[in-house]
Amino acid sequence: MTKKKGKRYLHEVDLMRVIFIGGVLLNHTTTAFKSSMSSNSFSKLFLESTHLSLHFTRMGFMFMTGLVLVLNYYHLENNWFSFWKKRYTNVGIPYLSWNAIIMLLTTIFAGGTIIWSDYWNHLLDAWLHGNEYYMYYIIVTFQLYLIFPLIIKMFKKFEDHHLMILGISALLQMVITFSIKYLLPGVDRSGWPYLFKAYGLNVFTYQFYFIAGAFVAIHYDAFDEFVERFHKLIGWITATLALGTVGIFYFDQRVLKLGMDGTLSIHQPFIFVYDVAMIVFVFWIGRQYTHAREAGLPIWIDKLIKNLSKVSFGLYLVQSLPILMLYKILSLLNVSSWVMLVMLPLGYAFVLGGAFVISWFCYKVPPFGILIGRPQKFKRSVLNAKNNQAIKPAMDEQ
Repeated sequence: MTKKKGKRYLHEVDLMRVIFIGGVLLNHTTTAFKSSMSSNSFSKLFLESTHLSLHFTRMGFMFMTGLVLVLNYYHLENNWFSFWKKRYTNVGIPYLSWNAIIMLLTTIFAGGTIIWSDYWNHLLDAWLHGNEYYMYYIIVTFQLYLIFPLIIKMFKKFEDHHLMILGISALLQMVITFSIKYLLPGVDRSGWPYLFKAYGLNVFTYQFYFIAGAFVAIHYDAFDEFVERFHKLIGWITATLALGTVGIFYFDQRVLKLGMDGTLSIHQPFIFVYDVAMIVFVFWIGRQYTHAREAGLPIWIDKLIKNLSKVSFGLYLVQSLPILMLYKILSLLNVSSWVMLVMLPLGYAFVLGGAFVISWFCYKVPPFGILIGRPQKFKRSVLNAKNNQAIKPAMDEQ
């Protein structure tokens, strides 16, 4: 690959990463608290009815993946075999490793005897299907890497029709979400191939977000100008749609008579519209962070955002460890549901803090960086008489 010259660093991408991973952890933390609340309590109903408003985070990550990949590779003469080798290694090793580590630790802490044949069978199933420990995103990413050269080729071939590509993709996404909500529940999918039966792991279920990320990366300045011009309107629309997710909850429950899984599904036409608005609004927030840095943002705030961004993928990978611990802690508490609700910020701080400590350790201590997609490189220090190795941090990528 030839190196692109003059590539600018987009600080807003750092904050967007932090917002999206923070939302993912909050989403899963509230699920843990819901499971410990009385079934008919107002506290549980409150968390359930507001839960859809947090579901933009998964789609935000899909958008960010498309954005960052295209920013890195659109203007390069690419050796795609080198691309696949790098990406599948940097993501594949953490995926295989954390599935194995978390599964082993949960078995040990559960107090059960490890039957290695069962362990390996369970682990192989988790590796193949991506259905353990919130690893679905990586399975989707693996598929994206495979077709990514075709996305680049499409945008380059139809260079004057990018808005049309985006529009067709949006229409297709609406059809997909409508079909999943209103048509698929009555269809017998037992004989379907796995990635069609488990559509939540299929890359085409999220195709618009990757295409939108690519579009924004290619037309970054024009998109930034558009968002800045209409940011107030975008903000009001986003807030209205966020409140509308509560209405969708009651509509699904009381009119459509859906179960809780169907009610809280992210694959709904309204949620698609809400996700798009929220992603655009988060982009605007990210740009305000960039402006604030230029105006003299306090160093500790900037450093905190940078550090969280550096290990955002690590936070995603290891989140199951503090979340599983949280489930155990909550199961031991004998408190009312409203006390549980009040304790939610503490639980979130525990999950976020625990995931950060594990990720930061991996980031700082070789060779564990490979476990979060940031392998450290070593070089011999001529100043060290004992021939100890000096650490060279992995390069940040956008």
